[in-house]
Amino acid sequence: MAANGAQFHVAELGDGPLVLFLHGFPEFWWAWRHQLSRVAEAGWRVVAMDLRGYGGSDKPPRGYDPMTFAADITGVIQSIGERQAVLVAHDWGAYGAWTAASFRPAHVRGLAALSMPHPLILRRHLLRGGITRHGSLLASQFPFIPERRLVAADGVRVEYLLRNWAAPSSPFPDADTAARYREAFSIWPASHCALEYQRWAVRSLFRSDGRRFARRLERQPITAPVLQIHGGADPQYSSSLVASSRHQVSGRHHWHHLAGVGHFPHEESPDVVTDILLDWLATI
Repeated sequence: MAANGAQFHVAELGDGPLVLFLHGFPEFWWAWRHQLSRVAEAGWRVVAMDLRGYGGSDKPPRGYDPMTFAADITGVIQSIGERQAVLVAHDWGAYGAWTAASFRPAHVRGLAALSMPHPLILRRHLLRGGITRHGSLLASQFPFIPERRLVAADGVRVEYLLRNWAAPSSPFPDADTAARYREAFSIWPASHCALEYQRWAVRSLFRSDGRRFARRLERQPITAPVLQIHGGADPQYSSSLVASSRHQVSGRHHWHHLAGVGHFPHEESPDVVTDILLDWLATI
């Protein structure tokens, strides 16, 4: 599917109003396999896309800033033939979804964000020293080495990150799931492109484009209904940090804290997350 000057791979089910699913790092559209069929059966048209640089989508050398990311999202919505969509997004996919909901509100009917604070909250957190507590985010800033590590030994580090960021008691990922994500990241230059989103978020802290991005976010609070789902055992971002995103939302806001769940709620507790999502979608 062509959108915003690139080709995007999408998976689609159902008929009805559009729900667009956006995966995070280090996954691809398949991350939403547990949710897609049930949401489609509930009367929604569901589309899960591979983000720019991931899976079957184009992997250009540029376009990993949040402004382009938001244009990718709304471009896909329009290419599908719709004017607006409910966005359901995880991790760095949610970073782009938060931005799209702020910058392009006419195209976003609602936003469900999992495991990622609003970009302005994340920026402030990193500027106040939070970057030192995110080893993987800090390590991703080095050139060449991080992406090579992700593909070395058939992507064993991808599996390590999935296991390390999930709750200690979580059965996710099982061997077959880990193998699927390892294989997807072996498509060069997927590992490089995936890290470019993270590199922009950190490097822009000290640049004029980052300051312009922050000022625009400050001027444009999110008016669409927002659902946040966060795992209490998420080692990446604390619940208090993520919950403070409510201050960037002027519309309806719903918060769900899942005790004992790590960074991948949609995969660690798929039925619970889908139930929450369906209840919320019924109010949109």
